[in-house]
Formats: sequence, C-alpha cells, structure tokens
Amino acid sequence: MLELKDVDFVRDGKSLLSGVTLTVGEGERWALLGPNGAGKSTLLGLCGAITHPTRGTVEILGRRLGTVDIREVRESIGHVNPRHPLRSPLSILDIVLTGLTGTIERMPRREPTPAQTARAQELIELLGIGGLGSWTTLSQGERGRALIARALISDPKLLLLDEPSTGLDVAAREQLLETLDQIHTSHPHLPWLLVTHHLEELPTCTTHAALLREGRLLAAGDVHDVLTTDLVSEAFDHPISITHAAGRWTATARRR
Repeated sequence: MLELKDVDFVRDGKSLLSGVTLTVGEGERWALLGPNGAGKSTLLGLCGAITHPTRGTVEILGRRLGTVDIREVRESIGHVNPRHPLRSPLSILDIVLTGLTGTIERMPRREPTPAQTARAQELIELLGIGGLGSWTTLSQGERGRALIARALISDPKLLLLDEPSTGLDVAAREQLLETLDQIHTSHPHLPWLLVTHHLEELPTCTTHAALLREGRLLAAGDVHDVLTTDLVSEAFDHPISITHAAGRWTATARRR
C-alpha cells in the first residue's frame, strides 16, 4: 500500500530525512513518533503525495511519485489535519461533502448525488456528530471527528492523520481514540499512519510503529517490538519507561 526506499529529503540545503525505508501493508495501522523536528510531518507529506523525495523512491498504492499525476494519487488518500483552514460556518454535512472534491468550501454548481449524500449521513452517524451545529460552533474534538468523516467520504485506500489529538482535552481525546477504533472495525482493510508526540494518544488498534530521530528511522515494525523503554528513550534522548496495559501505552520519565 505504501513503500519508501532509501528516501532523502533536503530543503534549503538542510537534510530533513535521510535514508528512510518503510513499507506499510493493507490493514496496518501505524504510529509515527519522535521528538519535535524529527521529520514526522515531512515523512507524512511524502506519504500524502504533497512533496517529492530529493533522493530515493516513494510508491503510494502502487504508483511511484514522479511518474504519475499526483492529483490522481491524492484522490485515493484521506488526510486529516486538525489545522483545517475552514473559516465559514459550514454545516456538518457540507464539511463532510467537501471531502469529495478535496476543497475547503463547497464547490459552486457541484451538487452531490443522492448516494453521496446518503454516504455522508452514514459517516456522520458512525462518528456520532449528527445534530451538531456549524464549523464555527464545534469544539476541537467535534471538528476532529468531522474531519475524519470528511476524509472517509471518498472511500480512500490510505488514511493519514497528522497529530489528530492536537488541542483536545482528556475527554475529547478519549472520544477521538474510540472513533479511531470504530473506524478499524468498520474499515478493517484501511491502512493508516498517525503522527503524534505522545504514546497516550495511540488507539488500541495500533499494529505498527516507527520511531524517528533527527530525520532517520531509528526503528520500525510491530508496535510491541518498537515501543519499548530502550528504543523510545533513545528516540527522545531521555530515560523514559514504557508500559502497556488494556491496549494503551503510557510513558513516564525516569531519573537519569
């Protein structure tokens, strides 16, 4: 579903990614973790066909960047960004329907089909956001669930979540994680990559993890093999104890 081989990414003479190789299979749910500046968002931009690698290859759903129209690639990707720049008071339904066109606002003279509207309503009910107000009155947590529905409306083959818990309080974060577990149940074959700084923000259905440090991939693979005390401590350059209970992870700083 996604394959990066020996990828370097250089911007303004600075190396942001170096020698990254990563393979994501169908139904795998990946967490991308690392400190600020480790290259997580840069890597997600490559996976979303937003940027091209300086060196190496990126294949998304069997299509190699640089040899295909990236607009076609993007149509198969659902991208959830909590910093969605919408400013107008669109309804929940309209927000979800903008996912069909990949635009921020509804496109003039572009009406959804009855089947598309019905699909949007199904997702709204699935994510528990029916009956809410407009975008400008939604809480951050409600906006997050609306953006997930927006990403799913086009039936993507790959889902990217860029720090979806940003700005959420504890209750809203837990609701979001429950939503992600629901999506796994309703879309079991959908692979995703979720960028976060915090292990507490990983849903229980997470299957794989990758640790980035200074633009390099420190470890990648089964989540239980990667999210260990030793590897996480190395990634963040700080002694951190990792515990796993009831499907959730916790990180606690240790004395040096």
